[in-house]
Amino acid sequence: MTHAMQKGSNIPVAAVAVRAVLRWTAGPEVPDVDASALLVGPDGRVRSDEDFVFYNQPRHPSGAVWRLGKKQIGDAITDAVQADLRTVTPTVDRILVVASAEDVPFQRVHDLRILLYDATATGGSEPLAHFDVRPETGAETALICGELYRRGEGWKFRALGEGYSDGLVGLATDHGISVDENAAESEAAPAPGPAAGPASEQTAMMAPPTQAPPPVQPAYGYPQPVSPAPVPGPGGDPSFRLPVQGPQFIRR
Repeated sequence: MTHAMQKGSNIPVAAVAVRAVLRWTAGPEVPDVDASALLVGPDGRVRSDEDFVFYNQPRHPSGAVWRLGKKQIGDAITDAVQADLRTVTPTVDRILVVASAEDVPFQRVHDLRILLYDATATGGSEPLAHFDVRPETGAETALICGELYRRGEGWKFRALGEGYSDGLVGLATDHGISVDENAAESEAAPAPGPAAGPASEQTAMMAPPTQAPPPVQPAYGYPQPVSPAPVPGPGGDPSFRLPVQGPQFIRR
């Protein structure tokens, strides 16, 4: 039986491993949505930046939580994270399932829904629960869609739909992660360019030395660094350019 959940409601989770799937309807004006997860303690904060599972860090070092990637099914697109609840360390109290839209407001995302599945079930099993995520204002660029949390010796799932208008920067800051301020200063003025993501970073690294490196848009709410100008050394190659650095997280 699938539970149709309302905001704030919760259900017990008997499955030892679960898959949380974000699903939305594709369209020409619909932004790309990414699923990520935050593993937080009883204080609501991460223990380190390793507790943030997203596309640049798709698997938690413990192996307990990981991203599954995007799929298109008809007009719908999905992105998902999976958790083996048996291997989650006892110091992790909650696993937040997050949707972000790269600084595009969620009023442009249609039919956003989170579905929770038993990851050990085979075949086309029905979801354990689903929740239609509706932003409060529409201006949110990141949403905590739901959370898995400990209750006694077991786990529960709660439907949330809590939004952040300042994207993953605001969400991460609230949970103990921030971008290194020194790195952020060097990234202050990215020019318009191709969509953000690993492919954009590779393009910037392979740009011809006689051209400016292709700029990248912010990914997950974090600005990407711009490649520094070439600094020739004595007798060195003046076309040498340092590679693009990824976002740096520090424990607050």
